[in-house]
Amino acid sequence: MKHNVMKVLIIGLTWPEPKATAAGVRMLQLMEVLKKNDCTITFATTAIKPHGHGDEHALGVETVSIELNSTTFDNFIGKLQPQIVVFDRFLTEEQFGWRVVEHCPNALRILDTEDLQSLRTARQEAVQKGIPFTTSIWLNHGKTLREVASILRCDLSLIISDFELELLQEHAKISAHLLMHLPFFSEVEKEEKKAYGFRQRGDFLFMGGGKHAPNIDAILYLKKELWPSIKHQLPRAALNIYGAYLPQSILDLHNPKEGFLVHGRAESAPAVMEKARVCLAPLRFGAGIKGKLWQAMQCGTPSVTTPIGAEGMHGGLPWNGTVAQTDEEFVEAAVALYTNASLWEESQKNGQRLLEERYNIDIWPQAFIERLKEVQHQLAANRSANLMGRLLHHHAFQSTKYLSKWIALKNKDH
Repeated sequence: MKHNVMKVLIIGLTWPEPKATAAGVRMLQLMEVLKKNDCTITFATTAIKPHGHGDEHALGVETVSIELNSTTFDNFIGKLQPQIVVFDRFLTEEQFGWRVVEHCPNALRILDTEDLQSLRTARQEAVQKGIPFTTSIWLNHGKTLREVASILRCDLSLIISDFELELLQEHAKISAHLLMHLPFFSEVEKEEKKAYGFRQRGDFLFMGGGKHAPNIDAILYLKKELWPSIKHQLPRAALNIYGAYLPQSILDLHNPKEGFLVHGRAESAPAVMEKARVCLAPLRFGAGIKGKLWQAMQCGTPSVTTPIGAEGMHGGLPWNGTVAQTDEEFVEAAVALYTNASLWEESQKNGQRLLEERYNIDIWPQAFIERLKEVQHQLAANRSANLMGRLLHHHAFQSTKYLSKWIALKNKDH
């Protein structure tokens, strides 16, 4: 896309908050790549802007407030005429996709799934019901049908986890030309030594925003099931809990006597992470790749997590610490990493290798831009071959379109 200025419209489900959410980091990275490749970006959302927000302006991104079920969006996009439209999660594609097709039929439509929302929801419900999660549960979930339909309607969907990429191709039978694996990007330090070594660090850390259900569940699980056993073996250690938007019920768990310290939002997540000795992430459900564990690698902080936590993050390479299968393994691994300097340093090197081989900023941004060029070049042929996507546009969008227009007329009457 060099030498040709491209107009990109990003329709966000929420405002990107890179200091508070992994989804915010993801969106900011996409914006940075597009800006560096001669794109002008307009970010539009129906969400209310958080207090003190302003990262998108630092990038030179125009921001616009839009409305659901309103012809004002038609006027807006008709005037803008973007060549690329990025939907931030499938809900925005459901809400605005038909309007984009109607007013900018030649625009390249990209879905950034962030993570598979349907997979996270299906797993959460399985945990709540106390039943084992299976792929069949996911395939038969109503949200899966909606999310897969959204993927099929778009020209390209960005999948952050290679596990999810395989799930979509092998089980949902989605063609590879509609998908691209695109994880977080990391600038890899050539020097493996971090500012703080094993002996300069102390205590355990959990980091995760309060609006994300897997984080709340993990904090409660730490409090009730895991931390008492770790604390019993390491009476001088503390567990620091950081996260934006933590609910009062979590803030009330703060207990200095138990070494369970709930701090709320961190002014600088990396500054907190790089001083912790071990990151704990007992995630029982979720999807995508976990920002907290990716950030732990960047800060040279070994971690203990679950198979769900590490899913799609390390391939066949050794983990940045331990992936524990049971509660007993989790506690044992946490104590071992905290007390064994050589094990800790080996784990830190594993994290560095993962960043170099799986998240390298020298590889992924360029691969993304090359894929955009390829899809744009083959757009007409790809759409013609995507019969299921065209069927979904014809049938599903007709109902969505006329319901939305009915709501718009109703609102106008009032």
